[in-house]
Amino acid sequence: MAEITAALVKELREKTDAGMMDCKKALQENGGDIEAAADWLRTKGLSKAAKKSDRAAAEGLVAGLVSGDGKTGVLIELNAETDFVAKNEKFQDAARRIAATALVHQALDTLHEAKTAEGEVVSDLVTGLIATIGENMRLRRSERLSVENGAVALYLHNVQGEGVARLGVLVALEGAGDQAVLKEVGRKIAMHVAGTPTPPLALTSSDLDPEAVAKEREIQTQTAMESGKPREIAEKMVEGRIRKWQEEVVLLKQPFVMNPDQTIEQLIEETAKQSGSPVSVKGFVRFALGEGVEKKADDFAAEVASMTSAS
Repeated sequence: MAEITAALVKELREKTDAGMMDCKKALQENGGDIEAAADWLRTKGLSKAAKKSDRAAAEGLVAGLVSGDGKTGVLIELNAETDFVAKNEKFQDAARRIAATALVHQALDTLHEAKTAEGEVVSDLVTGLIATIGENMRLRRSERLSVENGAVALYLHNVQGEGVARLGVLVALEGAGDQAVLKEVGRKIAMHVAGTPTPPLALTSSDLDPEAVAKEREIQTQTAMESGKPREIAEKMVEGRIRKWQEEVVLLKQPFVMNPDQTIEQLIEETAKQSGSPVSVKGFVRFALGEGVEKKADDFAAEVASMTSAS
């Protein structure tokens, strides 16, 4: 068998626009023969898939799954270019299969190279979807929560199919009490995280990103100084506003959407009494589809606008 050198892989990549690992695999499957490898890639649809990689993928699905024992939950985000693809059964099935795989493989880079229950490598599954459906796609992120004693609850909002939606939330409650109670309360908190007007940034004040706190402090300091107050009064104003901001963005301090007279922290204390054992929120994860993705302008829309203005 011919040696598969980096130069050979580079040559095939330039010839076909396929991914580096796909090129290497194609050469290995075809004994280092460039032409045969190129044909192999075209047969698999992989050379076409690579050409779509620079197109923005901000639509798609969030898939969620909780293990049978209720102690581990995962969320994954599988992106595509259009919301139409989210209704495609093959795309939905792929998202569910990836979520099931993520129950075992936590890190995203590990998940990309992991095999699904059907024996297919996750990255190959996504590449195959690109070739079949004809849109750029990517497995963007994955998070997992686990507890030793307690329950992990899942809530999916704007559901597109079984186990898939446009927004997903996991909440992990640690406790040795009634697991059914913990699961139900965890789901209610997950619904709160999904529906509250100010999505929480952290579980506690100490969990807040220092950069986010510094940025908020800078904004509040500038606002206070512009009010013309003496510096010592302005500094007290800033501290008060920072505390108020933390109450707004810290999950445990937020008013519970189902009972605004009660904070999430108070709900947990009430749950502990009901379950007969201490209860704590171990963590939460919130995935909103396309959140933070830089969306490029629609080329077709731009073209139409340009034609309209020119006429």
